[in-house]
Amino acid sequence: MRLERLTYNKIKIFLTLDDLTDRGLTKDDIWKDSLKWHQLFHDMLLEASEEFGVEIFGSVAVEIFAIQAQGMVMIVTMEEQEGGDQPFDDGFIEMQVTVEGCDEILYEFTSVEEVIQLAKRLDESNVNGGSLYSMNGRYFLHMENMDPSEGNKTVSLLAEYGNPSLLTIHRVAEYGKTIIKDKAIETLVHYFH
Repeated sequence: MRLERLTYNKIKIFLTLDDLTDRGLTKDDIWKDSLKWHQLFHDMLLEASEEFGVEIFGSVAVEIFAIQAQGMVMIVTMEEQEGGDQPFDDGFIEMQVTVEGCDEILYEFTSVEEVIQLAKRLDESNVNGGSLYSMNGRYFLHMENMDPSEGNKTVSLLAEYGNPSLLTIHRVAEYGKTIIKDKAIETLVHYFH
């Protein structure tokens, strides 16, 4: 589990499938109102509170994004309260959960050579598109509008060469450098065959 503070009242939590499995949960358990899920959520809020020195009062809004074959990202927004509310330690948490699928992924690579080799493998599997960025000495491949039937195969290939990025595409696009805006796979294969 990895935590990232987005704003003063918003925290991003990245949970891999292994994190869920270690706690005896599946992505499907989010839909259920289980004691395990509530305990995991409470533990995550405690860890976020300790990590960032934030006191969490009142209700929190939770957005959950499933990342194909990787796990999930939770965006926790703590609503500002004016005194009188009990802290979450007392067990009063009102959760508003929305779950959305994700047809886009962002992978991170340590070298451009990894991206070139990946592009050749993706091209052989008839996977095209993507945008390539660089930021802080790393390379980021953003794939969107993926065909759901090809998603698992694409993610498997991506995982052989890189790691899922904990950064958002918006952050990479704003603070990084765009190398190839569209059709990154085709462009890399064309120039590095």
